[in-house]
Amino acid sequence: MDFFSSMLVLHVAAGSVCLLVGIIAFSAKKESGSHTKFGEIYHASFILLFVTALVMALFHWEESAVLFYVAIFSYSLAFTGYMAKKRRWKNWISLDIRGMLGSYIGVVTAVFITNGQDIPLLSLLPEWMLWILPTIVGTPIIFYVINRFRRMKKQKNALP
Repeated sequence: MDFFSSMLVLHVAAGSVCLLVGIIAFSAKKESGSHTKFGEIYHASFILLFVTALVMALFHWEESAVLFYVAIFSYSLAFTGYMAKKRRWKNWISLDIRGMLGSYIGVVTAVFITNGQDIPLLSLLPEWMLWILPTIVGTPIIFYVINRFRRMKKQKNALP
């Protein structure tokens, strides 16, 4: 197996882990240790996804330049969410949610663009729709989750 093929295998494996573990981390109760554990796995997998995307894009720039920019943008979201929690930045919960869910939208978008023509219902959509559908669906979810945590925090602070 050549170097590029090895990178592709690692990239697909890391992306698959991100897709699966991301759902588990986002669904886990935040008080339990499982959210943090799966979040760490998600972030580590995203680092591998990011590095392999950059390497592959540089090797095949003409065909994959957009991969380079999508990788940088998506990982910057994951990194922001990760660091906000680690460093307890002001409004860290909101930044963590935006960053991690935003990066997940990036992973889903990449899957749609790469494999959309092979996914039954997605294959019926025009390609431009595959680029924006994850954002159209995911952005309201981000706002919903942030607002839910804000309401929970207000209720918790209102208790005697």
